[in-house]
Amino acid sequence: MINPVLIFGAGPLGKLAFDVFVSNGVVVYGFLDDDTALHNKEIGDVLILGATEDDGFLKLIGKKCDAFIAAGTNKERTYLTEMIKEKRHLMPVNAIHKDSSISQHAEIGHGNLLCAGSRISSFVSIGNACVLHPNVVLETEAKIGDQVNIGAGTVIGAGVEIGNGAFLGAGVTVIEGVKIGKNASVGAGSVVLADVPASAKVFGYPAKAM
Repeated sequence: MINPVLIFGAGPLGKLAFDVFVSNGVVVYGFLDDDTALHNKEIGDVLILGATEDDGFLKLIGKKCDAFIAAGTNKERTYLTEMIKEKRHLMPVNAIHKDSSISQHAEIGHGNLLCAGSRISSFVSIGNACVLHPNVVLETEAKIGDQVNIGAGTVIGAGVEIGNGAFLGAGVTVIEGVKIGKNASVGAGSVVLADVPASAKVFGYPAKAM
């Protein structure tokens, strides 16, 4: 990646993405955020330029810069991704920290955020718009859907499958072969020994329904 990047979202995810891009020597052109109170303020030395649907800035995407979506919710990220696809005919780029280890046999989609210390083993697949916080480990043949949020220090065992929109807190351990359903939530520090149904919320050691 050599183009400057325009980051959509100036909240915590936007700041994480900023750190990742800077770690790789990528220029962050600016931020866009719909909170007008943030406009013309700076993150680091980079300006929050305006709103996410400002055509003046959207026109730059694909010409002078790439886009990364760092909005706070899955709904917002979906909307902004679809907007960029429709208006600029492009997918958001990945933000992958330089201190990450990714197997050459892994597959990674678009618009993902991989923070420092991410360890992605062989034949892992990651969908689109996922967030891997620092020091996440994905072991061999793990399959991660779209818009999955995985907390810092979480270890995902070999062959684990995680459905779209699932949330795993910090320090979670998921043993080999477990399936976690769509939009499920796993509390921080939990150890998941059995499958988790879609939309379920589990916590503990072993993880049980909350």
